[in-house]
Amino acid sequence: MVTGPRQTEAVERLDEIAHRLAGVEGVVGVCLGGSRARGTHDPGSDFDLGLYYRPPLDTAALRKLAAELTGEAVEVTEPGGWGPWVDGGAWLVVDGHRVDWIYRDLDRVHRAWKQCRAGRFEIGTQPGHPLGVYSHAYVGELALGRILADAGGELRTLQEQTRHYPEPLREALIGNARWEAPFILAAARKGAARGDAFFVAGCLFRAVGLLVHALHAHARCWVLNEKGAVRAAGELPNAPADFAARAHALFAALGTTPETLTATLDAADTLTAEVCGEPAR
Repeated sequence: MVTGPRQTEAVERLDEIAHRLAGVEGVVGVCLGGSRARGTHDPGSDFDLGLYYRPPLDTAALRKLAAELTGEAVEVTEPGGWGPWVDGGAWLVVDGHRVDWIYRDLDRVHRAWKQCRAGRFEIGTQPGHPLGVYSHAYVGELALGRILADAGGELRTLQEQTRHYPEPLREALIGNARWEAPFILAAARKGAARGDAFFVAGCLFRAVGLLVHALHAHARCWVLNEKGAVRAAGELPNAPADFAARAHALFAALGTTPETLTATLDAADTLTAEVCGEPAR
């Protein structure tokens, strides 16, 4: 991790970029996300800058700014250029550091927060996210992020609200795991009997993802994406003993025969019962 004067220079540079971004038409505020915001980064970690905007977004101005910062023409997408949930943005290298601009439609974040308080969520298909994007990740990003620019104070107001994990969302995620995880594991047994490792692996991945979301919801913690989520779930106080090691071992033990596939599903059922067997308190 960079310390001392170099760290101060990096922070000042990041603040400068954020405030220049905030001057672009359509950008309401800028928030540092990912490991850099949570303090879990390493020296090579990206700087993820969430550009919270309302249409129309002046992407021509963003392209001009990106070229000034990098010294070369850089691809900057239109909204939706990276898919329906990640939305769009740009991958830059600034002063030797990877800096990602990631669009976030602020009105969509508000809608996701409203859903959370009502105990509802969506799961959207998105390249790069094999489990899908859970809509409440939009809320978690802001709740866990570090706001760098927010002239009108809208991001800070919303962030204060989202620091309190909604009980209706908590109950919905735990309840969803209680019925769907056993259901999909039961369905996987049909594939196991035929030696269909592909189908079983898909069902298993979905089931473990459900358990991860349930454990985080139980602890009132936000899940932002699949990366590192099993390990993080295993560190929660409500997780079963050795959850992460046991969850990862399921995929290592799959095999391709009905016997190995069935044995793996037996272990998955046991883990599921430990996570979902008791009512949330």
